Amino acid sequence: MQGKPRPAATAAEALSRMDQFVALGIVGQQEVAQRLGLNVTDLTCLGHVLGAGENPLAAGDLAELVDLTTGAVTGVLNRLEKAGYARRRPDPADRRRVRVVAEPAAAARVFAVYQPFYDRLGTLFADYTPDETAVIADFFERAATEVRAHCAQVRSGELDAPEALPPAGTMGG
Repeated sequence: MQGKPRPAATAAEALSRMDQFVALGIVGQQEVAQRLGLNVTDLTCLGHVLGAGENPLAAGDLAELVDLTTGAVTGVLNRLEKAGYARRRPDPADRRRVRVVAEPAAAARVFAVYQPFYDRLGTLFADYTPDETAVIADFFERAATEVRAHCAQVRSGELDAPEALPPAGTMGG
């Protein structure tokens, strides 16, 4: 399969398009979470639980994946259980740990909301060669590492914002 010609883009243009995509994704996640009766953090955690499939995540692993404290994840799991989306079960190898599994009916509700979007993206990926898709996947994986590093800097206070805001139109796309 040969790739289609692509318009040239600078790194700044790509960042601007990424900013637009991320912003739309945030709004979309809020709308999906609201539709499912969850908040965005709980939906994000539920997504990881669903993604784990037949290998249920330990609560501590979930905390690490979403970069939350174990205490915060306990609150998330309490809400997901109360809403009927997930349940804890003892880890068969270590009774001190719990694993998190999705409730099948709840998983079906989540997939019903997301599947049309994933179908659209599947159609979009069909326009790319396997090599191009590999570049996209590599970018997302590497960008996620950079997001985690940036979040750690923000959380540490290392990147505190200056007192004065920059003039309008000088940040982002």
